[in-house]
Amino acid sequence: MAGFGKQRILGRVVVMLILILALAIGGVFWFDFLGLIDAKTLFAPALRLVGLPTRTGAALPADLPTLLDDERYAKQLAAVEALRQELDARFMAADEREASIEAMALEIDERQKALDEREKAFNSAAQQYDNRKANVEQNARYLTGMPPADAVEILASLDDQTAIDVLRAVEELAAKSGESSVVAYWLSLMPAERAADLQRKMNAKPATLD
Repeated sequence: MAGFGKQRILGRVVVMLILILALAIGGVFWFDFLGLIDAKTLFAPALRLVGLPTRTGAALPADLPTLLDDERYAKQLAAVEALRQELDARFMAADEREASIEAMALEIDERQKALDEREKAFNSAAQQYDNRKANVEQNARYLTGMPPADAVEILASLDDQTAIDVLRAVEELAAKSGESSVVAYWLSLMPAERAADLQRKMNAKPATLD
């Protein structure tokens, strides 16, 4: 009787194991049917031995229950991928525009700096011109009030351009005050070569203080 009891227990264990195995295999194929796992590809050799169809990678049959869901899911994935690509392209275009705007802003800054430097240089030159012109006019007044011989001696010690500027300033001051200019008299007191050189340069370059 003891042996018979053991056989019954062993039989139950075997049946339970077979049942568990069947449930496990059935669950695997059920998950495969739901599309959660690919069991048919994994068990393809065994399925072919028993004559069951296997997944070959060909197109799904039209009557597959999950075909519509699979197609809808595939379309959604394609739409998401297209959207991702479009966003990437937009981000890339935005980065390029931002880089272009930054380059333009940098160029504008450089141009503004160049303009500021030019304006600063112009103002400095204008200030120097005004200062020099004022100094030349002041020297012209001083020389006009001196004895002619002293004025000519000072003029002779100046460089040609400065001497010419002073002589022209003397003429302008005389014209403004309605008096006769002493420039011709001063030139007559200078050495002939020096006077001729100054007159030639004054006629060749009528503009003053460039």
